Amino acid sequence: MTTSDRVLVYGAAGHTGRFVVDELVRRGLAPVLAGRSADRLDAMPPRHSGFDRRVVHLDDAAQLLRAVSGSGVVINCAGPFLDTALPLAGAAVEAGAHYLDVTAEQPAVQALYRELDAAARAAGVAVVPAMAFFGGLADLLLTAALQGESSADEVEVAIGLDRWWPTAGTRITGDRNTATRLVIRDGALTPVAARAPTRTWPYPAPLGTQPVVELPFSEVITIHQHLQVGDLRSYLNTAPLDDLHDGTTPPPPATDERGRSAQRFVVDVVDRRGSDTRSTTAVGRDIYAITAPIVVEGAVRLLDGRHHGAGARAPGAAFDAPDVLDAGGRRGRIRGASGPAPHGPTPASVIGDAVPAVREAFETSLAAGGAHGPLPSIPRHARVVGPVRSPKRRSYPAAGRA
Repeated sequence: MTTSDRVLVYGAAGHTGRFVVDELVRRGLAPVLAGRSADRLDAMPPRHSGFDRRVVHLDDAAQLLRAVSGSGVVINCAGPFLDTALPLAGAAVEAGAHYLDVTAEQPAVQALYRELDAAARAAGVAVVPAMAFFGGLADLLLTAALQGESSADEVEVAIGLDRWWPTAGTRITGDRNTATRLVIRDGALTPVAARAPTRTWPYPAPLGTQPVVELPFSEVITIHQHLQVGDLRSYLNTAPLDDLHDGTTPPPPATDERGRSAQRFVVDVVDRRGSDTRSTTAVGRDIYAITAPIVVEGAVRLLDGRHHGAGARAPGAAFDAPDVLDAGGRRGRIRGASGPAPHGPTPASVIGDAVPAVREAFETSLAAGGAHGPLPSIPRHARVVGPVRSPKRRSYPAAGRA
């Protein structure tokens, strides 16, 4: 395993890649910018002009190995991950570098777990796919909520977006990823129903109650990799799917100095153990932008040793989930309390000024109750989410793409 603190970002010129590069710089690291197109790397913003650039073609194994050699961590931001994840992660492992990516694609995560776990263990490095909004965020929230326990009878993940301005990469990945999506039933990965069920979900503000469809992403695979869950259902509200499927919907428009769009998101994670049900919620802005502080937090921890060992691992297994979620507080000023919040918003922690990207883009809330006691303190505020009502179900097409 290399001891370098260099972080190579593959797909650095892409929409998410630029957020990741900026976040690495904010954390005091000098990224290596890599990608398939020299022209796109050359066209990156002037603020990135001083960084090393490497044009990398994944079908040239020798060139790929040379490109990643000397890096401590490789972050893959370039989909479709069905095409990029294994070659890039394999080269990283061979070069003695840790690997992270931001995939929402279930088959890509499965392939990394299957193909690289033994090699990563032998090399003493970690391979952590889906350290991102899709996949990693729900995995970390659930892991933190379980308070060291490793099982739940039932888990429901409900992702809500007020709109979706898809990137070009999102559209390309959607066309490429036609695999049948998987959920967890009776403890096993199972194909989602041919006509995916729908229901309504009571999101907090700003979304409110909305119709949702069972549409699982990579969080199902990451959660199954390290937690024992009887049944897991993962939903997305249906309104942003209209944006995604409309070919005229533009890419995300920048509305602030960091390049974030005005999109708002909610991630609800509800877990049940026996008669005890609790809910954990993350609320924030721009699903692409929020991926940057999540994956870069992982990179920093892989570099400084704050991770749980080698192998192909889920985010919640690779890292201390409550600590990752509360990282902003520990880097600045923090005050907090945790526990049951019976009557709405209650202060849980304050994220320090040192991490504005997390403080402003990642507003997290949680609610706790029942026999298992307080949940860990994680950023922003605590709130109660009531028990989820039994859904009214109807049929909905279960297409491979989102």
